[in-house]
This record gives sequence, structure tokens and C-alpha cells, in this order.
Amino acid sequence: MDLPIPLTKFSERKTKMHELTFIALHCVSIVIVISIRLGTTFPDVLSLGLEIRDKVSEYVRERIDALRKNHEGEGTYQNIACFRANAMRDLPHYFRKHQLKKLFFLFPDPHFKASNHRRRIITTTLLDEYAYLLAPGGMIYTITDVAELGEWMRDHLERHPMFARVSDEELAEDPAAQHLPSASEEGQKVARNCGKTFRSVYRKTA
Repeated sequence: MDLPIPLTKFSERKTKMHELTFIALHCVSIVIVISIRLGTTFPDVLSLGLEIRDKVSEYVRERIDALRKNHEGEGTYQNIACFRANAMRDLPHYFRKHQLKKLFFLFPDPHFKASNHRRRIITTTLLDEYAYLLAPGGMIYTITDVAELGEWMRDHLERHPMFARVSDEELAEDPAAQHLPSASEEGQKVARNCGKTFRSVYRKTA
């Protein structure tokens, strides 16, 4: 399958989905993590944001286009893209087994009502799917400013047999982990308000 938006750093043709390795899923606002942080921290990696809402995905695409034009002479921001998709439903149609190296869930919708917890982006069933798509040693990064959701995501990852917690000492050397608190506009708003965030990072063990 072709990516709807070309990643021109690697080819003039449309990039194939199987070449992507970093994915941010259904984040409230992924423009910073995708277009600035991942694109510049990992310039040789193809990164993609998936967002279910039309207006948000279009906003991110416009921001990426603007960054490319503003830095045209530098050739940066050519390894990133975003498009609309329902990640909870469609991921197996886009990516193959063991393709992905990093998955980011940054300030996802908490779905506070108990009847809506099944809609959360981290569940046992979805973790089975993420484990299938992640390469051995691949990473899941989560962060939220909702304590109950942070506990929910951590507990589900902790109980899953294919994931193991990454220590704080190791994360201190991980450039992707360092970006989590400020990697989205929501994260920056939390920081401005001196709010707390709850981070969990886990590695696929097999």
C-alpha cells in the first residue's frame, strides 16, 4: 500500500507503507511530535502520525507542508507525514508483522465513563495487535496527564506477557523518551500549568 502523502527525503515516488517504522497513534495533537521532534531527532527514519479526525489530520498536514516550505533549502521535514485513519481498526491493513520499532500514545482520549473504557487506545486486545506489529525489542511510549488513565495503561502493559517495563535509567539515555512531556501541544500546556504527567514505556520482549 502507498502512503497517501509522499515522504520525499527517501524517494520521489509515494512511500510504501512497509518502509515506515515510527508511528504516533490517535494523539490529541501530534503535530509537534511528528513534524518537529521525530523528524529532526531521527532524520533517517520514516515517521507517520495517524489521526482519526479529519480536521486534526488536515491541520497536521498543513503544518508539515509549511515546515517543508520554510526549510526548503535545508531538505528537512521530508521524512514525516500524517493522514486520517482509525488505528484501533485498521493497523493490520497498513503494516506487516514486526515492521514497527516505536509506537507513541501521547495524551490519548481518556474516555472517562466506565462504559467507554473499551474505546481506550490501550487494551489487552489492542496490545496483542501492537505486539504483532512491533519488532522484537520495539518500544511503546505512553504519556497522559490523567492519573487514572496512566495507571490503566501501565497496568495493562505490565500484565501483558510480551512487554517489559523500561527502567528510568535507560529512558534517561533515550532521546525519544526525553521528548514525551513536551512532544505535543497538550504536553506543553500541562507543563505551563505545572501539571503532572504519567509516563510508561515498555519494550517488546519477544
